[in-house]
Amino acid sequence: MRHSPVVPGVRPASLADEAGRPPSTTPGPDRTAPAETVGADRSARAETAHADPVRRAEIAGVDPVRRAETVGPDRSAPAETVGADRVRRAAGGGPDRGGRVGGGAGVPLVAVAHGSRAPRAAATVEALLDEVRRARPGLPVRTAYLDHAAPSLGQALHGLGEAVVLPLLLTEAYHSRVDLPAALHEARARDPRLRVRYGSTLGPHPLMPAALERRLAEAGVPAGDPDTAIVLVSAGSSDARANAVVAALARAWAVRSGWWAVTVAYASAAAPAPEEAVALLRAAGAPRVAVAPYLLAPGHFSDKVRRATLEAGADVVADVLGPAPELAQVLLERYEAALDAPATAAAS
Repeated sequence: MRHSPVVPGVRPASLADEAGRPPSTTPGPDRTAPAETVGADRSARAETAHADPVRRAEIAGVDPVRRAETVGPDRSAPAETVGADRVRRAAGGGPDRGGRVGGGAGVPLVAVAHGSRAPRAAATVEALLDEVRRARPGLPVRTAYLDHAAPSLGQALHGLGEAVVLPLLLTEAYHSRVDLPAALHEARARDPRLRVRYGSTLGPHPLMPAALERRLAEAGVPAGDPDTAIVLVSAGSSDARANAVVAALARAWAVRSGWWAVTVAYASAAAPAPEEAVALLRAAGAPRVAVAPYLLAPGHFSDKVRRATLEAGADVVADVLGPAPELAQVLLERYEAALDAPATAAAS
């Protein structure tokens, strides 16, 4: 069945009924209507477009991400169910590569974070890896940092004959494409016998919206609240491909949610800035604006985003993703996927 578009800011009749308000008499998107009726009343709805907050947002210059007019993920199915079989296997539900059922020692996992001078950032990384250790008892898990903190990747790999190296990065950009492979090359030069499986970054992944919604709920924002516009804030990158991945996450999140709007912003290197996105949504008439940091750990960027967006008029700024259980599940899934690939010399 082909779904008709749902416009952020326009509440379907079913939602109005649940909120105790009379349903709108204006024809709205009927998710249960057969495909041949989709678009039958578009001309009538177009006459009310001047009252649509999305139209005002477009006039104001902000680009709220609309839910697609295609069949998207089932909103009745929680994001946590995406890839459930692999997640269960990653958490110890199946045999590991050592032949042990239920997750024995296995190949060591070395998780590499960006690193920060702020001790709270390292504490957050360790809290995330503690979630992994609880989900997979007995799995050797080591921490490494690219910069600003110890141990380095070479130090974390010391004494190992084999390892799965996973970047604790939310997008694939310069650090995962250049810095980490270079560090692995140096480690291989020191120990030619070292064999490494190099896994994927944490994002993109279907569980990311669930982790973001967890942090928003902790800040008092119900998931999919149709009166709340979301600013999804990434650190930003000079690599346009990485920024495009975050924009795609916002679109996918909007498809499966009921938010008034979802728009993207970047703390550095790209536009719009978070405070600009908040101001534009306010000017467009968003009833409430919440900021969802797409950041792994607290530090310079998270502090800057919180301060600037609150000053710009944001109602709520959620916490960073940190040790969200969904991220631990993603990390274990990346570990399992890396084990499915053949081990290679670190220099290759």
